[in-house]
Amino acid sequence: MSLVVRAFFSVALIASCVSLNAHAEDVGCVSTTFRMLGAANDKICVESFKDPDVEGVVCHVSRAKTGGLKGAIGLAEDTSDAAIACRQVGPISIKDGIKDGDEVFKESRSLLFKKLQVVRFFDKPNNTLVYLSYSDRVIEGSPKNSISTVPIMPWANK
Repeated sequence: MSLVVRAFFSVALIASCVSLNAHAEDVGCVSTTFRMLGAANDKICVESFKDPDVEGVVCHVSRAKTGGLKGAIGLAEDTSDAAIACRQVGPISIKDGIKDGDEVFKESRSLLFKKLQVVRFFDKPNNTLVYLSYSDRVIEGSPKNSISTVPIMPWANK
């Protein structure tokens, strides 16, 4: 393998592991496919994360995780299926400088080239935040997507 190819893969691996976006917390998983030989089952997992630029919003993402031997050692490519639900959980405070399409969450779906992303838009006429989840790949993305909306409402302090 040439030095240039090795360098590319090293940079891609490091870039896929480093994220300045929201960090997800595991909520739970359910098995969907039984694997007999001791390897991990296929699962649907739910994770939560807070929008790093909008205080008072929490999102939950569910996604498929491939099991089996490849899944257990991190070589499987997960499907592009994902769902998202975001809710106001406190008074909403938006940081200055947010832009439509800002990436708020990113997670690897394969060893190098595929990732699940969540981006945010602000629907000003309706005073609503819109969160879009989708998967993309270096060569070819997927049209599968999911959205969740958070109308910005007054929050009563008790």
